[in-house]
Order: sequence, then structure tokens, then C-alpha cells
Amino acid sequence: MKIDWAALGSVFGVSLAVTVALVGVFTLGIVGLSKQEQAREARAAGGTAALPARVGAYACFALCAAAVAYGISLIVA
Repeated sequence: MKIDWAALGSVFGVSLAVTVALVGVFTLGIVGLSKQEQAREARAAGGTAALPARVGAYACFALCAAAVAYGISLIVA
């Protein structure tokens, strides 16, 4: 049995990069929801609306769901 170390390293590198990116995008979604709450409090004091923060957070969560769905489709295919 011969192991292709270059291919194994490549798979490890791509998996690590995608995992870090996916966690980062999910974290941005959580931060966006947190900013929505802060914007809602600021709006009560006469500040801006919370819509951009909510839209950005939902976009981040949609991107995470799309990445997970793509990964599952790769596994199934």
C-alpha cells in the first residue's frame, strides 16, 4: 500500500481552510444578529434601523447552509 502524501496534504489543507472560512462566516452571522439588537436599542433612542444587520446575518447563515448542502452533495455523489 502506497500513500500519496501530496494528495493527503492537499485534502487536509483545503479542509482546514474551508472549515475556518465556514466558522468565520457563521461568526459574522452571529455578530450581525448581535448588531441588530444594538441597532434596535439605538433606534429607540433615535438612531438607525436594524435592517442591514439582519440582512447581512441572514446572508451569512444562507452561505453556511449552502456550503453544508454542497458538501453533502459531494459526499452523496
